[in-house]
Amino acid sequence: MTSPELAEEVLDDLDVLRARDPRGLLPAVAGAGAQVRETARLTEEAGLDRVTGGGRPRGLVIVARREGAVAASVLRALLGPSSPVTVDVVPGPDLPVWTGPTDIAVVATRTGAGRYAVTPAYEAARRGVTLLGIGAEDAPLRAACSTARMPYVPLPRARVRHATLWSLLTPLLRLATDLGLLRPEAADLEAVASALDEVAEECGPARESFTNPAKTLALELLDAFPVIAAEGPLADTAAARFADQLATLAGLPTSGFRLPDQRVAACAVLGGPLAPREADDFFRDRAEDEGRRLRLLTIRDTDAAHHDGAGEREPRSAHEAMTEVLRTAAASNVPVSGLAEHGDPDRHGRLPRLARQLAVADFSAVYLALVLDQERALRR
Repeated sequence: MTSPELAEEVLDDLDVLRARDPRGLLPAVAGAGAQVRETARLTEEAGLDRVTGGGRPRGLVIVARREGAVAASVLRALLGPSSPVTVDVVPGPDLPVWTGPTDIAVVATRTGAGRYAVTPAYEAARRGVTLLGIGAEDAPLRAACSTARMPYVPLPRARVRHATLWSLLTPLLRLATDLGLLRPEAADLEAVASALDEVAEECGPARESFTNPAKTLALELLDAFPVIAAEGPLADTAAARFADQLATLAGLPTSGFRLPDQRVAACAVLGGPLAPREADDFFRDRAEDEGRRLRLLTIRDTDAAHHDGAGEREPRSAHEAMTEVLRTAAASNVPVSGLAEHGDPDRHGRLPRLARQLAVADFSAVYLALVLDQERALRR
């Protein structure tokens, strides 16, 4: 296991980071704000009125995997249970049998290629379903949308795999706003881009570890088995994204729990046989550690109580469930980290706060992968 001292040296050496990052993940993550602005322009040029002109649909069917599925989950969580339309996320290549002319199908993919992207597009056209495509320039999906006379958002081929979330989420937010499903202020793309720019400055590679929240979190997770507790459905989307990035980029497994409904399970794990039981010795020799140690990672959504869980069961809200989880962690001497809780997160709206969480999570996962030299190892 890499020592914290060596890991910190790697994180604060720009030349080493650059050498270990052949795909340019760090610049891609740092450019998330610019990615939002550019994709917003491309979405505007695509002509969404061909999709929204028919009015509010019966349902949205979003065909997506990986980052596209996370983007769709964010939209569904933002709309919440009071959404006037259903939002279904399917992996493709098949559309749900009930999808028809009163629905809108969105195929969201970085590449715009492959059977799972192209087949549902042609199937939507055959059934008379309104279609929106999102994918790479000159991809087969674009041809399918052109055949159906439907809009297509062409993403530059410079987009880097595992760092394309905002290219897929931005058109979905714009679509929901134009359909009247989200208030414009609730999906303010410029506010989102500004929040992402802030994180790029706070967490960029030039910022040293002791003042860099993402590098600090990467060091905390270096010898940890993360237990992620998400406060409500919107925070759960950030938890799913972080868990996937940690597994895919750094090879680090996690255990995740959405509150309030998984409160009991989260407390059982934090108080179970893997809990340290005794206080951590800061000066211990970590070279003698035999395995990873539990660490609670909290992802908060202060508005969750207003959108989810109220009155369902005890505890009556995600906030109360999080309080109980934190109490259990303290009793079991499990260390705690908070995702993007630095600074004053409450000065942001709900979606920009989520954007900050997603950005810090992406930076942390990339830093951890570079510390472990996973990027170069996977490309050998």
